[in-house]
Amino acid sequence: MQPRNMSMSGVVDLAAVKAAGEAKVKAEQARAQAARQGGPTAVAPSALVIDVDEAGFERDVLQRSAEVPVVIDFWAEWCEPCKQLGPLLERLAVEYNGRFLLAKIDVDANQMLMQQFGIQGIPAVFAVVAGQALPLFQGAAPEAQIRETLDQLIQVGEERFGLTGIAVDPDAAADGASAAAPVPAGPYDALLEAAMSALDAGDLAGAVQAYKNVLADDPAHPEAKLGLAQAELLTRVQDMDPQQVRKNAADDPADVTAQIAAADLDLVGGHVEDAFGRLVDAVRRTAGEDRDAARLRLLELFEVIGSDDPRVTTARQALARVLF
Repeated sequence: MQPRNMSMSGVVDLAAVKAAGEAKVKAEQARAQAARQGGPTAVAPSALVIDVDEAGFERDVLQRSAEVPVVIDFWAEWCEPCKQLGPLLERLAVEYNGRFLLAKIDVDANQMLMQQFGIQGIPAVFAVVAGQALPLFQGAAPEAQIRETLDQLIQVGEERFGLTGIAVDPDAAADGASAAAPVPAGPYDALLEAAMSALDAGDLAGAVQAYKNVLADDPAHPEAKLGLAQAELLTRVQDMDPQQVRKNAADDPADVTAQIAAADLDLVGGHVEDAFGRLVDAVRRTAGEDRDAARLRLLELFEVIGSDDPRVTTARQALARVLF
């Protein structure tokens, strides 16, 4: 996972956003391929618990999280509570029968992943759902609490992202399942070049349409999806009066529409943490449709920056704390 920065001062950097959506796209393509072949291949129960390192994180966690919630157990050999929690999580992974995948990460051997998740102590348990990371708990929690947390996680995965888990065959060999080959997307160089040319010319509407033309044929195309998110953000702010927008937000912190507009301006101005913090606060203070509006805009802004950016990881954790 490579942290990336994005400049909103001019042309959208398509090269910078390409990697952000790549893992999710590969998983979506693999899932579509499996569906065309009659459904996903069943795995053995032993395949529900995997060891993951930095080199395999994208493949084993990010890509898999598009089909099943991935629970991550950060542990170390010297950690005594880890020796209690680890076997419990492994048993629950098998018992839940494919409704989540357990990924075990040795923090001593994977310091970069530990830093990127902001791990302060172990054992620490996170989840990744459809490419989105959220903290679950830290320490050797009671089994009843862990079960309740897992049930909530699975419900979120099903209701918000349509994740139904993976099929398990008790008689399958541990290594019997092979990953479906990703289906390559078609060539869209001309359309993407048209989008960049439109941005160079200040034609945001033309850029938006060019990205939509790609997505009409390939809804999961990473560059087009994230390029569209950035172009739409620039479109939203181009006619704003910055002083008035900020005054509205300052005068009425409970006005979710005003906070969303101000967050857009924050992000365009490079104040990424301010934009995220403003919307997390809006989610915390509100309920119902207002809360959903703030949450959805925050998720859109995550897409603009890129899921690997550490500021997105921190904000996702903050959002999870106010949602759960």
